[in-house]
Amino acid sequence: MNEGSSSVVTATADGPPTDRVRELLDLFGVPDACAAGLLCDRHPADSVAFTVVEKDLTATDLTYGELRRDSARFAAALADLEVGPGDAVATLMGKSADLVVALLGIWRRGAVHVPLFTAFAPSAVALRLGASGAKAVVVEADQRGKLAPSEDIPADRPWRTVVAGGAPEGAELSFGELLSRYSGDEPQGRPVATGAEAPLILLFTSGTTGAPKGVPIPVKALASFQAYLEFGLDVRDDDVFWNAADPGWAYGLYYAILGPLAAGRRSLLLHAGFSPALTWQVMRDFGVTNFAAAPTVYRSLRAATDPVPDGLRLRRASSAGEPLTPEVVGWSEQALGVAVRDHYGQTEHGMVVAAAWADGVRTPVPPGSMGRPLPGWSAEVLYEERDEPAPPGTLGRVALSVTDSPLLWFSGYADAPEKTAERFTADGRWYLTGDAGLRDDSGCFFFSSRDDDVIIMAGYRIGPFDVESVLVQHESVLEAAVIGVPDALRGEVLEAYVVLRPGTPPDEDLVTELQELVKRRFAAHAYPRAVHFTDQLPKTPSGKIQRFLLRRQRAQATDRPQTGPTRETNS
Repeated sequence: MNEGSSSVVTATADGPPTDRVRELLDLFGVPDACAAGLLCDRHPADSVAFTVVEKDLTATDLTYGELRRDSARFAAALADLEVGPGDAVATLMGKSADLVVALLGIWRRGAVHVPLFTAFAPSAVALRLGASGAKAVVVEADQRGKLAPSEDIPADRPWRTVVAGGAPEGAELSFGELLSRYSGDEPQGRPVATGAEAPLILLFTSGTTGAPKGVPIPVKALASFQAYLEFGLDVRDDDVFWNAADPGWAYGLYYAILGPLAAGRRSLLLHAGFSPALTWQVMRDFGVTNFAAAPTVYRSLRAATDPVPDGLRLRRASSAGEPLTPEVVGWSEQALGVAVRDHYGQTEHGMVVAAAWADGVRTPVPPGSMGRPLPGWSAEVLYEERDEPAPPGTLGRVALSVTDSPLLWFSGYADAPEKTAERFTADGRWYLTGDAGLRDDSGCFFFSSRDDDVIIMAGYRIGPFDVESVLVQHESVLEAAVIGVPDALRGEVLEAYVVLRPGTPPDEDLVTELQELVKRRFAAHAYPRAVHFTDQLPKTPSGKIQRFLLRRQRAQATDRPQTGPTRETNS
């Protein structure tokens, strides 16, 4: 791969990148900004927005004209359901044409989208619906069981349920029938212009303590999303772009849906689960030239027995969600014909540091580096003990400059001022990512760890508290702590340390019960791969669990991870 010889372009440098950032801020930052107009209506009606690919490799093109018509009809249906500007509407859907129509209809109405990941259990779904006050939920037919009355979901549900891809039952409504009730291109009238500061999305992100926090994503954040598509990913007009991430999470929602819509670039959506064989087929048959995914996808492709197909056309490959290991980079050069590049960001900002691909910002990066700040962003590593930049090579706290990052859009969590305050230094100069890292003499950043204990498995952020709160629901469990353990395929997997009630035998049956409880009550992918039974958990004097001590203890263990019970004693 030719890395080019262009010099480093920083977020504050003069020149085309800075000019482009200003253009995007001017476009998306106006007081009368209209999300539907910016994401759909301003693009040529006959241009293809998405190609939706099915498991059998059949495909359907969605044009901006079709999306405008159908989303306007759904917006009219939302109005009839008494959903108004600023109201929350959730989606529990996979990557499909119906999802895109629903999202644009929500935004055309001036409402706020609440994403729900399809792997969530009913308790996780209920928490987000309750916290957002959602007035309606659009759900795929195979997911609606999670909305059935249960100990988590009230029988008298305060939201209306709209079913896509199947027949409604009881009081449910049909997504298709709602669209068919209306005719014309603008049955509800002109789309609602909420303005740049109004929330477009309320996306919940997990932390280590307390319930997941709601991140309000304003319309003006679209400037940041399009900037990453152009600078970080280098998506061009003639690219066949495929971001394989799930839109229930930030990277998929921001850069498989919003970024391409904002930029008017065609994007592939695979309406099927992941498999290496299917991924290779889509890359080959659809001529993918620009691919983005979590490191787990690349590791799975590398480990699969399926042969790499001939005729791949990839010119760009990017990774985000967790650190990228050197062996994946070396493999990708041989197998894909291009070295995959690492990118770094958060739900609260999108991508901010990257081994960027675009001409003018693309430079060589040393192995293991996640790159340099993207145009529109300024990052530093602060000392651990004070809010000042540390010298190169010093391990410290990765932070973003509030005053020198014009694309920064995060201002705080919804209804959580204490959590918001923890993210900013006392003088307001720095946003603290909660991640540890260092910067070398050339300005390249290296990720070290997550200060807040969040576990990243296969690109998905998992808050230990979410899983711990489920484990302690078991009648035999007194306390529980969850940590991330390195895994060759997924980056990290979960392991649990559990304190049992006196007289409870720590056997294999109990391990299975706890794993199934997490799958059922939180998410199928987030169960602990190993359960360690212990007499007590390490804590601070104030009673906070010291997970870093458990990670250290686990790293020092000589045995391989076990799926069965182990007995620990912490003194």
